[in-house]
Amino acid sequence: MRVLLMAAGIGSRISRHLSGQPKCCVYIKNKPLIRYTFELLNKLDIKDIGIVTGYAQNYILKALDGFKFTHFKNNFYDITNSIASAYFAKDFLDENDDLILMNADVFIEKKGLEILLNSDESPLFLADSTRIKEADYKFAWQDGKLTKYGKELNEDETSGEYVGIAKISKKDICFFKQNLDKLISEQKHGYWWEDVFYRNINKKPVFIKDIKGVFWAEVDYIEDYERIQNYLKDKNG
Repeated sequence: MRVLLMAAGIGSRISRHLSGQPKCCVYIKNKPLIRYTFELLNKLDIKDIGIVTGYAQNYILKALDGFKFTHFKNNFYDITNSIASAYFAKDFLDENDDLILMNADVFIEKKGLEILLNSDESPLFLADSTRIKEADYKFAWQDGKLTKYGKELNEDETSGEYVGIAKISKKDICFFKQNLDKLISEQKHGYWWEDVFYRNINKKPVFIKDIKGVFWAEVDYIEDYERIQNYLKDKNG
């Protein structure tokens, strides 16, 4: 199992609170979130980790001091989206190994990753059916398969919110790489890496795993960070 962490973006919606740091460097339990994530992955016996940086990468590299990882850089982070980051890390996509792709600004409790690891479907995207009204990137699914996606879905259409974490089995890595190349060759630099699968759901179904009841949060707004802090405070008494 390999994990590729996406950490190139600026995070403009919360940037004024971060003093120039990337979102994944906010402090969680007295350590940067990205370091917490690496420790969590190591606890799950995942050591083959890649990370794509871009904006203010020195903060990230400092936070990961002492860890082994494969480093890629998206120098065009300010004019591209995560599909470009995935492309720059293409050599990390091994057809002999399963892969988890994860936004580096996502905090998730261990149980959430265990659910993902113990599921056989691929490609498999984590979602949360308890988040409808406040959902950012919305999913609609039926019988465990994605049917609609996007920020513009209304509440009646929405089944839950995308968590920002997915797993691709080794049998699907070739499909991912080929279609990643295709979209990049078409100059779709503003797409997310997930668009490789979103735009092919008629060819290859995208499976959804609902992790309702598992705590997670993506650090997009200061309120997200406060929600993480409150969760940890309540958990630790």
